[in-house]
Parts: sequence; structure tokens; C-alpha cells
Amino acid sequence: MPSTPQTSDSTASDLSDDEDARRQQALKQRGQIPTHIACIMDGNGRWAQRRDKARYVGHHEGVSSVREVTEACAELGVDHLTLYTFSTENWERPDPEVNALMELLVHTVEEERATLLENDIRLRTIGDLSEFPTACREALDRTKEATAENTAMTLTLALSYSGRHEIVQVARRLAQKVKEGTLQADAIDESTIEKHLDTAGMPNPDLLIRTGGEYRLSNFLLWQCAYTELYITEEHWPSFRRPALYEAIRSFQSRDRRFGRIEQEAYNEQSSS
Repeated sequence: MPSTPQTSDSTASDLSDDEDARRQQALKQRGQIPTHIACIMDGNGRWAQRRDKARYVGHHEGVSSVREVTEACAELGVDHLTLYTFSTENWERPDPEVNALMELLVHTVEEERATLLENDIRLRTIGDLSEFPTACREALDRTKEATAENTAMTLTLALSYSGRHEIVQVARRLAQKVKEGTLQADAIDESTIEKHLDTAGMPNPDLLIRTGGEYRLSNFLLWQCAYTELYITEEHWPSFRRPALYEAIRSFQSRDRRFGRIEQEAYNEQSSS
């Protein structure tokens, strides 16, 4: 699985506007831009610890990466960007860290609303928000409502999200419909399940980026990532900026996405050799 080497972990992208525009144009000419990119934003705490700073400093710096990656994706023409923002497992972290994350979420959602509107980006969420503080839910609702008509790109935040829980909930809803007689069991297929997922109406991710060097999905979009291209980088999320994003997309463009199939011409060549 392709990965990038550990870098200096600096946070500035150091790209001039002209150089950034040149790199984006080169990517567009080089090949397909992913329709849907998903990110597991790992390594905020480790980034901070390397600098002898508190973990929340890494979370704050990670917000800058979110801003830069979101804007770059919108500029490139990515239709969907989904960020694994807070998993169900994250509730097990120490209370002070969870509280700091909740405060940061409220501040960021409120502060970035104008930027989302300026860039024609729609905000949506997936996951169970019922456990979130009222201030968080209200801030998210205000921004989702304000950006509901935006069309350039959809930014989806996975909050208190669990891929396994999502699938279990779908199974329960379908089982209830079968019990009520509104759905026949033998009528259930993949499209039926997809229509009941949190991501219903969204294309499955073309590219999943994971920062921090771990080689696992961590319960993120388990159904949706069946054929997603994976890109793992040693860089921690606060250091993942535009150049790193462009490198991930270049890697994606170099893949031969066969979805379990092979081209007939290649098959004939192999059979005759």
C-alpha cells in the first residue's frame, strides 16, 4: 500500500498562489480528480507531543489543515470531502480533552461558516449527534442550514460515528420493515442497504487518506470503502496541507482501478503466454 516517507512535519504549505494554481492545473491535466475523498485525520496528539505541547494544541493546528484541504478540494473540483472528525471511541478519551474538542468544534463551525458560504460549500454531518452538547448541535444546525443550498462541494463531518453501528442500524430498520410487511426479505440487495446508510445519496469514496501512519480503517465508512483506494502517509494531520493532498491525488491517479475485474485484452495476453 503506497505511503509517503516521514517529513519534517512542518505545517506551512509554502506554496505561492501561482505555484499552487500551477500544481492544481497539472493534476487536472494528469488524470481523474477523485469525486469523493475521505480522510482519517490522525496524529494531532502525537504532533503536539513531539513539540512538548499539550494535545489540544495539535487539535487546534489540525483545524488549519481542515481549512486548507477543504479549500483545495473545492478548487480542484472534488464533489465530496468526508472527514472522520470524532469517532464513537473518542468519547473514551479523558474528559478535559473531550471538552476541549467540543469547544473547538463549536468555535470552528461558527468561525468557518463565512468561508463555506464564500466557497459555495455545503456542510452536512453523519453519525449520532445525540450525545453532543447543545451548543455543538446548535452551531452545526445553523451552519448546515446556512449552507444547505451550496453546490460546489459537500463537506461531511463524521461525528460520533461508527461504521459498525451504522450497518447494525440499517439491519434493524430493514428487519422492522420486513416484520411490518412493507419489505420482502428477498428484495433486499446492496442498493437497498445503501439507501439506508448515513451516506445515502453520496457516491462511495474514491480515495481514503489516512495520516499518522496507521494501516487500518478504524471503523470508518466500512461499507462505503469496499473498493476505495487507500493512501497512508506518515505525516500527522496538522502537517497535511496542500502539497501532501496533491501527492495523495497523484498516487490515486496512478492506480489501475479494476474493481476485481481485468481488461479482456490483458486476459487474452495472459492466456496465450
